Amino acid sequence: MTPVIALVGRPNVGKSTLFNRLTRSREALVANMPGLTRDRKYGEGKMDNKKFICIDTGGITGDEEGIDMEMASQSLLAIEEANICLFLVDAKDGLLPDDSRILDHLRKREKNTYVIVNKVDGLDPDQALADFYSFGFAQLFPITATQGRGVKAMLETVLAEFDYKEEPDEVVDDPALGIKIAIAGRPNVGKSTLVNRMLGEDRVVVYDEPGTTRDSVYIPFERRGKKYTLIDTAGIKKRGKTRETIEKFSVVKSLQAIQDANVVVLIVDAQTGIVEQDLHLLGYVIDTGRALVIALNKWDGMELEAKERINEEIRRRFTFVDFAKIHFISALHGTGVGDLYKSIHTAYDSARKQLATNKLTLLLQDAVTDHAPPVVNGRRIKLRYAHAGGQNPPTIIIHGKQTDRVPASYSRYLEKTFRRVLKLEGTPVRIEYKSDENPFTKHEKNLTQQQVAQKRRIARNKGLGKGVGKAAKKTVSDRKERQKVAAGRPGTKGSKRNSQVGGSGRSKPK
Repeated sequence: MTPVIALVGRPNVGKSTLFNRLTRSREALVANMPGLTRDRKYGEGKMDNKKFICIDTGGITGDEEGIDMEMASQSLLAIEEANICLFLVDAKDGLLPDDSRILDHLRKREKNTYVIVNKVDGLDPDQALADFYSFGFAQLFPITATQGRGVKAMLETVLAEFDYKEEPDEVVDDPALGIKIAIAGRPNVGKSTLVNRMLGEDRVVVYDEPGTTRDSVYIPFERRGKKYTLIDTAGIKKRGKTRETIEKFSVVKSLQAIQDANVVVLIVDAQTGIVEQDLHLLGYVIDTGRALVIALNKWDGMELEAKERINEEIRRRFTFVDFAKIHFISALHGTGVGDLYKSIHTAYDSARKQLATNKLTLLLQDAVTDHAPPVVNGRRIKLRYAHAGGQNPPTIIIHGKQTDRVPASYSRYLEKTFRRVLKLEGTPVRIEYKSDENPFTKHEKNLTQQQVAQKRRIARNKGLGKGVGKAAKKTVSDRKERQKVAAGRPGTKGSKRNSQVGGSGRSKPK
C-alpha cells in the first residue's frame, strides 16, 4: 500500500515549496504571500524505490472567515485522507498560537505526525528548534525546503516507519488516467462549481468571488466504469487586466492545462453574454488543436428574451466553431451536466480517429471533382493524394503541385468536406500541404518570375548557339567526305581507269 503524506501548517510556512521538492516537480504555485494555495493538490513522490502520495494543502489559522473557511475545510479533508501528516512550522517566526491549535487538532484525529521546522538556513539549529520542543516530540526535523537541506534525511525517517510490503511490482494509479478534461473560461463563470457537480462532492473551493481558483488542479475519478481526469483551471483574464504576478502565473498554468488536456470544456456565462475574452479563449483552444465542447452556464432563471438574445449571439459569433457541440447547463443545480459526457466522448473519439490513406485520397479526388482548385499563373493547382499526419487534432497531409498557392477559402472547403464525410465532431481538422518538387527547377526556387524567365532565355540561347556550331561543323565534314568519295567513284575525272573505258566501268573490246 502506498502511503499518503499530507503537508499541513499555517499559511506561508513553505508547504508548496516542500511539495515541489518531494514530488520533484513545479506543479504547485510558490510565492511569498500567505493564502496562495486554496485547493488540495496531489502528487507522486519516490525515494529509494519507495513511492508515496503527497498532498499540498492551504494554510490553517483557526479563525478563518469567508473563502478562507472553504480553504481550511479542504485542508481538514486532506488530513482525514492521509496516513502521515508533516506539520510544518516556520523557524524564523518561532512558535505561534496557531501552530498549537493545528497540533491539537492532529492529536485529536490520532494522526501519525512529524514536526518539520522549515527555513532554518542562516540560523543556529539548536536555537531554531528550542521553542518547538515544547510540543513534546522526541525528534524534530530542521529543513530548508528551498534548498533541499535536511529533506532526504527527514523523508528516510518518515518512510522507514511505514510498513512497506514485499511488492516490488506494485502498480500505483497514474494521476492522469483516462480522458483529460480541462474546464476553462473567464473568472467567476462557474468552473469550480461544475467540477464539484461532475464529481459529486465538494472537491475544490467554490466562492462567489473572481479569482477563487489560483492553480490548476488535476482530479482523477471514475464514472460508470470509465476513467477521467478533471482539470480545474484558474480564470483567464485579459492581458491588460492581469497585473499581479501570481495572476500571471495562474494564467500560464491554465494555458498549460489546456494544452495538456484531451478535451476542453469552455464555460461561458450566459447571463453576461458572449464577450471578446470568450472568443480569444476559443481561438486559443483551436490553435492548440484540442477537442472542444462549449457549455453556457447559469442558464436557469433566465427570461425568454435573454435566451433568444444569447441564441442570436451564438449564431453570429460562434460561426468559426460550428463543429463544437453547445450545451445549456446549470452547474449549481446540475441541469444538463450529465449530457456533457456524450459530447466529450464524441469529441475525444473524433480527435483520435484512425484515418486510412486510400479513403482520404478518394475523398480528396471527389472534392476536387466537385470543386476544382483555382488556376494560378495560367496553371491549375493539382492535388494528387492525401494521408493522415497525426491525431488530436486530426491532421491531413495533401501532396500536389503548387500547393503553396492554395487559397485559405479552398482549404476551408476541404476541411469541411473531410469533417462532414468522416463525421469528425467536436475537433478541429488541420490540413497541411506538401509540393512534389521538380528536380529540374530546384535552382529556381528562390527566384522571382522575371529572374526565372531571364535565366531560361539565356539557357535557351546558349543551347541554340551550341546547336548552330555543331551543324556548321557537320556541314564542313560532310562536304569533305563527299569530295573524298567523288575522287574515287567511277565516272569522275579523278579516275584514270574510268577515263580510258569511257566511264562505263567495263574494258573496251579489241
